[in-house]
Amino acid sequence: MQAAQATPAPATPATKPVKVETPTIRRRLMAMVYEAFCLFAVCAFAIGLYMLLTLNSQHPAAKFGMNVWLVATAGAYFMWCWIDSGHTLAMKTWRMKVVKVGHARVPFKTALLRYVLAWGWFAPALLVCWAFGLHRPGQIAIALAVGIVPWAMTALFDKDRQFLHDRLAGTRLIALPKRK
Repeated sequence: MQAAQATPAPATPATKPVKVETPTIRRRLMAMVYEAFCLFAVCAFAIGLYMLLTLNSQHPAAKFGMNVWLVATAGAYFMWCWIDSGHTLAMKTWRMKVVKVGHARVPFKTALLRYVLAWGWFAPALLVCWAFGLHRPGQIAIALAVGIVPWAMTALFDKDRQFLHDRLAGTRLIALPKRK
């Protein structure tokens, strides 16, 4: 028996790798401020809908349900944007996009993981406020600042300047070029 010989694939010209830039930390933080305003509008609409559906119930279960509803609404907003186009309105304005290497779009499981991990920006501060009974706006603001600063600094120690939640989720933020 004769061994089958494979024909060599035609040589293709070497493709030049595309240089992917990471947005600056300042630019990402500015986009987060813009995102807070967008998220405020989304949550205001969600609260109105929840109050309408629950007839503005003040029962403790309804109040807890409101918190769950807001976390789910924010998750749906972010995940839909990341999966659909790779960016939210704020990210589009600041010309950045979430990508997962090897995928045309961010997969659902990756988007969900990124959303859950992104709570690392706020969850520690919220837990401290809950544990120590901090309710005044100044106390909450200080707790949030103390929690947000270390999380933002994680990008300084990452070789690609990615935040911790992107590194752990396997995603990365990339800078988009200016439109001509």
